[in-house]
Amino acid sequence: MRKHPLAQMLLIGAVASVIGVAIALSIDWFPPLAADKVGEIDTLYDVLLIVSVPIFVLVMTVAIYSVVKFRAKPGDLSDGAPIHGNTRLEIIWVSIPFLLVTALAAYGWVVLHNVEASPAAMTVKVRGQQFTWHFTYEGPNGKPVTSDVLYLPNKERVKFDITTNDVIHSFWVPQFRLKQDAVPGMTTHIKITPNKVGTYDVVCAELCGLGHSTMRNTVRVVEKPAFTAWLARQARGPQQQAQAPAGGAAPQGGGGGNANAAGKQVFASNGCGGCHTLSDAGTSGAVGPKLDDLAAAAAKFGKQNNETAAQYVKQSIVDPRAFVVPGFQPVMPTDFKDRISGAQLDALVKYLLSVSGGKAGSG
Repeated sequence: MRKHPLAQMLLIGAVASVIGVAIALSIDWFPPLAADKVGEIDTLYDVLLIVSVPIFVLVMTVAIYSVVKFRAKPGDLSDGAPIHGNTRLEIIWVSIPFLLVTALAAYGWVVLHNVEASPAAMTVKVRGQQFTWHFTYEGPNGKPVTSDVLYLPNKERVKFDITTNDVIHSFWVPQFRLKQDAVPGMTTHIKITPNKVGTYDVVCAELCGLGHSTMRNTVRVVEKPAFTAWLARQARGPQQQAQAPAGGAAPQGGGGGNANAAGKQVFASNGCGGCHTLSDAGTSGAVGPKLDDLAAAAAKFGKQNNETAAQYVKQSIVDPRAFVVPGFQPVMPTDFKDRISGAQLDALVKYLLSVSGGKAGSG
């Protein structure tokens, strides 16, 4: 073997490749599947591992062997003997990767086509924003219904129309495998058929800012009758938008009737819960300060600045850079003054102050 360095490299590379492929295939890279047809994506991933590991091992074996075998001796300051390129070898090492990448790309396209080929029974509009997701359905009366929890009927094909309010995000439910970027100025699409009742996470798979890691919403796959009942309740009025499907209990809140319901709807529909914890709304965001004791904090800071608690809260919404709570980054969007109306802003301020008085916790 010492007389045949090429054979030595090939043997080392082959052994390392077998070990590397075995380790790569033994790892559970993804959670259990919860959608039809997407098992082909797992197979594609395994094929990519089987191809990629040997290539990586081969390149690293040649590189390490060359560094060790052909390193300059101590005191040798020359540039070494002149080397003329090998045209045939260069053509080979360019052609082989080209053919491999082309074949894998074609295989990936076939898999994606097979997964998304059949038509969808319903459409859900997905809208991303820093740092949450919103989901819009067509209600029984034809009017749009918006929720921050993604409810899906089990074993029914769904098409997702994906957009974004601000920067690039990437819509992904790991159990559904497929993911798709949300790109400013355009609408992208994927189709999925959930096949397992359960609760999963929607995550953002594209770095989108300081709160990226907290951009998580809930997916609830329920049976078709439960989904139909939930959608009907959502369509009847904003005060029922946080209710669970049949048999589930609505989150407990601080009361306040229709006025609070309107403010709560503004809070939910604008993704405030993606960054803030508020017990009444059932949210647990950690990007921004907790709001459970907002009333006391607003009264304190308002008094220091000769303004009411409501004025302080309103300014914090329309001009969030005016005062940033110590320990937090200034990541709150600054366009709420244009995004929501004056009436909605007043309703939101009243709701926040009414449900945050006397709550425990600080932020």
